[in-house]
Amino acid sequence: MLHQLALGFTRFIGPVSTKALINHCGSAEAVFSTSETQLLDIPGIHKRIVSGLLDPSVMRRAEEELKFIDRHQVKVLFYGDQEYPKRLMNCCDAPPLLYYKGTADLNAQKIIAVVGTRKMTPYGQRVCEELMAELAAYNVITISGLAYGVDAAVHRQSVQHGVPTIGVLGHGLDTLYPRSHLELSRKMAVSGGLLTEFPTGTLPDRSNFPMRNRIIAGMADAVIVVEASRKGGALITADLANSYFRDVFAYPGRAGDEFSEGCNFLIRSNRAALITCATDLINALNWGNREVLSNVQASLPLALNDEERLLTESLREGPLSVDELCCRLDMPQSRLSVVLLNLEMQGILIALPGKRYRIA
Repeated sequence: MLHQLALGFTRFIGPVSTKALINHCGSAEAVFSTSETQLLDIPGIHKRIVSGLLDPSVMRRAEEELKFIDRHQVKVLFYGDQEYPKRLMNCCDAPPLLYYKGTADLNAQKIIAVVGTRKMTPYGQRVCEELMAELAAYNVITISGLAYGVDAAVHRQSVQHGVPTIGVLGHGLDTLYPRSHLELSRKMAVSGGLLTEFPTGTLPDRSNFPMRNRIIAGMADAVIVVEASRKGGALITADLANSYFRDVFAYPGRAGDEFSEGCNFLIRSNRAALITCATDLINALNWGNREVLSNVQASLPLALNDEERLLTESLREGPLSVDELCCRLDMPQSRLSVVLLNLEMQGILIALPGKRYRIA
């Protein structure tokens, strides 16, 4: 773990170069024992990265972080670990390292992100209350950013209805911003948790929050925007979710309302599907047909070939994107497109927005 932490403190190194180093050297520990000449031979690794790896302060900082982790029972999740969020791992810019304080399963079957404005109106509050009251029966985990407004409302309503909820932070676990949410965060930790890519000592700087939003989008099956203006973190999260081929939903609002402009824009530009209640979401994600999904293999036509059977088996637990199917089946996209089309024409699969598919 020490060498994994050290990689996180190395200057000039990001998610892509970290993964390149691990893939080439085999482990974080091996990275630090590889010669300078060999490191420079790795594609994408330049002199500034190598000089950062040779900086003795990196290992000292990692040792300090390790003491905090042990003292506060923080889980360190490194890219590729069994507990690392697998949905996030499919995103090209996934952080190599995550710090997690909580109990919720980050790879649970149903994870929904709910985001919105910090200046929530009574309409947004009512939407959050009704949404969480209905979703409580579906064994869902919610995820948001623990900010003022919609984020905090979703976390509070999740706690109230016994739904595990995870707050993704834009700073280290040695602090909490905003401080007024300290008591809420303690309640969340009982069945949910707090998650961040930032080590201790990281302040809640403005630039950290857009980075935080990619984790919210990448960890979820779907992102719901409750209220949002045309500019802000909620629309950034929605755009990221679309780029990751996640489903995006938005609640519409009245024309001219400042904090409905963002949602109305997402719907109008086909970047989000319109929903007005949890039932719309449940139907779109096919959660209402749990019995059908659990027995789908028994009802599949006997005429399916091996490729078709493998594909439908992959979709038993829920919708997947084309990219996710390519990875799971180790199948070229050109061939996968043919198999998907055949199954869709037979009525076995249904195409969803964002190049995703589910069992019919």
